[in-house]
Amino acid sequence: MVERYAREEMKKLWDMNAKYKAWLDVEIAAVKAWNKLGLIPDEDAKKIEQNAKFDIKRIDEIERETKHDVIAFLTSVAESLGEESRWVHYGMTSSDTIDTAVALQMRDSLKIIIDDVKMVMESIKKRAMEHKYTLMVGRSHGIHGEPITFGLVLSIWYDEMKRHLKNLEETLEVISVGKISGAMGNFAHAPVELEELTCEFLGLKPAPISNQVIQRDRYARLASALGLLASTVEKIAVNIRHFQRTEVYEAEEFFSKGQKGSSAMPHKRNPVLSENITGLARIIRSYTVPAMENVALWHERDISHSSTERFWLPDAFITTDFMLHRLNNIIANLVVYPENMMKNLNLTGGLVFSQRVLLELPKRGVSREDAYKIVQRNAMKVWEEIQKGHAPLNEKGESLFLENLLKDEDLKKYLSDEEIRGLFDYDYYTRNVDRIYKRVYGE
Repeated sequence: MVERYAREEMKKLWDMNAKYKAWLDVEIAAVKAWNKLGLIPDEDAKKIEQNAKFDIKRIDEIERETKHDVIAFLTSVAESLGEESRWVHYGMTSSDTIDTAVALQMRDSLKIIIDDVKMVMESIKKRAMEHKYTLMVGRSHGIHGEPITFGLVLSIWYDEMKRHLKNLEETLEVISVGKISGAMGNFAHAPVELEELTCEFLGLKPAPISNQVIQRDRYARLASALGLLASTVEKIAVNIRHFQRTEVYEAEEFFSKGQKGSSAMPHKRNPVLSENITGLARIIRSYTVPAMENVALWHERDISHSSTERFWLPDAFITTDFMLHRLNNIIANLVVYPENMMKNLNLTGGLVFSQRVLLELPKRGVSREDAYKIVQRNAMKVWEEIQKGHAPLNEKGESLFLENLLKDEDLKKYLSDEEIRGLFDYDYYTRNVDRIYKRVYGE
């Protein structure tokens, strides 16, 4: 339900009523600015501000004849006014209205996305504190490496989202600009002060310079920021999908009562939400291409950008909003299995301690090359024994790797049995977790 309501809130910012309301807000702000500059009489400005309205059906009807959306809109607005309608859109061009209005929509939408990111970060942080010392195996190339904690995995996600938050906040400044500079951007028919006042009334900054449009590198910056954010969201989703694999089963999406995983196989519990996010992230990233290609317009303006923006802008915001709420739901309700994490950590018979042993030998005067040979040959024996079906732990509860090392005469020239056993200590790998957390989350 939360996902649905969040999506509706964002959708309302991009429906036809919101579009034309933003246009009207710009037109009224310009009227107020002209009034302050002394062109429009107080009475006319008051009438426009109080009475100007639009009718969507009427706009559609007019546009069928004019084939021009802004003219259709202005005609509809004029029909709601009297003689004072002559001041609406005075000295302006269509893109003054449209681009400044879209800036309002982008600004308000991006504020929602920023709040969404903060929400996700808070959920990640909560789970990271919960699993600060929950041991699990770290993997590279999909192969077991060394012990880490699930809290560290979550903290990587948090730190990455924090960078996106900063990027989005900076992007908010980049896109929150308007323009009332006229058909070629030269202020020939309106003073610079008109733009400054209009933007001030709307809570925007005036673009330092524009031609007929606000430059589309700003929009491309937005698309890139959302695309990067989507890539991190997908990264998290892919990790969760891996954790839920039957062979791994270290964490899984919450499976509600009555939920079904497969029409054919009643036992299935699939990571469908994470898979959904993976697909949505691909869509969001795809919008970076048209946004970047829209930067290169002919001379002072063409409309090749317009058709793509009518599509990608609302969809990127609505989809990102939905995706972030879905991710938050996954993380907040993620079911974690520490016992299976420990089981997997022991799966390779102690091989996760190989580097610890390797690094101890140079301290005893052994060359790195010789140390590597000693450790590797014992490690390879463990792989062979596991391939044959041997249990990773012996009857004493000791790992196969430890068992092999205790029998290696070359190794025992430098390390006692007690010293070798002392290297097989999981606490060694968590001793700096506190310091890492302070770097990520602060004191």
